[in-house]
Amino acid sequence: MRVVLITGISGSGKSIALNTLEDDGYYCIDNLPSRFLHEVITGLQEAGHERIAVAIDVRSGESIQDMRQLANGLGRYGQDVKIIFLNARSDVLIQRYSESRRRHPISVLPGADASMTLAEAIEHERERMGDLQEAGVVLDTSDLNPNVLRTWVRDLVGADRAPLTLMFQSFAFKHGVPLDADLVFDVRCLPNPHYVPELTQLTGQDAGVVEYLQAIPSVQRMIDHIADFLHTWMPNYIMENRSYITVAIGCTGGQHRSVYCVETLAQRFRRLEHVLVRHRGLDRKAAQRAQPQG
Repeated sequence: MRVVLITGISGSGKSIALNTLEDDGYYCIDNLPSRFLHEVITGLQEAGHERIAVAIDVRSGESIQDMRQLANGLGRYGQDVKIIFLNARSDVLIQRYSESRRRHPISVLPGADASMTLAEAIEHERERMGDLQEAGVVLDTSDLNPNVLRTWVRDLVGADRAPLTLMFQSFAFKHGVPLDADLVFDVRCLPNPHYVPELTQLTGQDAGVVEYLQAIPSVQRMIDHIADFLHTWMPNYIMENRSYITVAIGCTGGQHRSVYCVETLAQRFRRLEHVLVRHRGLDRKAAQRAQPQG
């Protein structure tokens, strides 16, 4: 079983590191009191979890000083234990807290000095956490953007990136562009099966519409161009640690052309990435038909 313990100075990126591992399939726990570490890890192992990440920081109180010994204890049970200590310069931490307008964790601990300044809280935390720096790998995040930190964390723990999820969805421009779309393609320039009487009531999932659109060269060129765009730029999205891309393809009514294009593209990309399909126009009509008639 792999266990990653993430600790360090508050504001140095523990949430980013933990979220990265969660995206990669780790069972993640934030702000676990260190004295419960053995009990929780044992319970999760018995439940079948093989990859666990735990963030432990100054909020654990005095028991944080026992973390190194606790980690060594896990190693004796055979777990692959890694400790990552995140740090940053005080001026950077002060800026980050100023931007987020959050209180320092030291200031909300029981018995904390209410008059303590942010700079004093940071230095006090450094004193309490200092001994843990030698327990694992130290990352200085002062000059790292979040994407670089995510990459470094993955490299340290040997985590494989989660499969990219491609959501292909068709929609009707007359109802507006989906707000969750990352990429939008307009296929209203293609011939419209709506004007073929025997195809009007069908959808892009029906054989008649599929055969009609498959026979039109411009339709196939459009699909090829969208596929080429995705093949070209998906590696860049992956390098930016994107785990989810929504590709929206729209036509006038969201019934024929966009549906056919989405189904065809989804079939092409299923062998490469995790693919989901959603048809907003068809779902909208289905919901309307399901409503009781007054």
